[in-house]
Amino acid sequence: MFRSLIVLLSVLASPVAAQDYAIADLTVADPVARTATSIAPTSAGYLTITNTGDAPEKLLAIEADFPRVMLHESIKDGDVMKMEHLMSVDIAPGETVEFVPGGKHVMFMGLKDIVLEEGDEFPAVMVFENAGRLDIVFRVQTPADPDHNDH
Repeated sequence: MFRSLIVLLSVLASPVAAQDYAIADLTVADPVARTATSIAPTSAGYLTITNTGDAPEKLLAIEADFPRVMLHESIKDGDVMKMEHLMSVDIAPGETVEFVPGGKHVMFMGLKDIVLEEGDEFPAVMVFENAGRLDIVFRVQTPADPDHNDH
């Protein structure tokens, strides 16, 4: 009994665990977004999507209560990194697609009067071509390089 109580207390005291979500044959892991201030009114979101099924899937959009939310990919053009708008993201059967700094990511833009601080959370909806709509929650974290915000 005492040992069970210690295990329970250590779990409750640990940092917030990553959250996974699922719909049809898709698993979405650990949606996180970067902090945003009125000085830097954008944020980037990251997550991982795994398709465990036999059919291809397509992420069409991510919706959140912000002025603009877009799927982007960072592309290196010579010595310059550019962001390219993605109309959708294909997820082949058995494939894992990662949204990471310097690669595919979600842009939350027009946050002029919206501040996202470490520890905040906000809801979003992922829209898939076949699986439909999946409600998720992004956790806000401070980027490793706050001046660069991973872009």
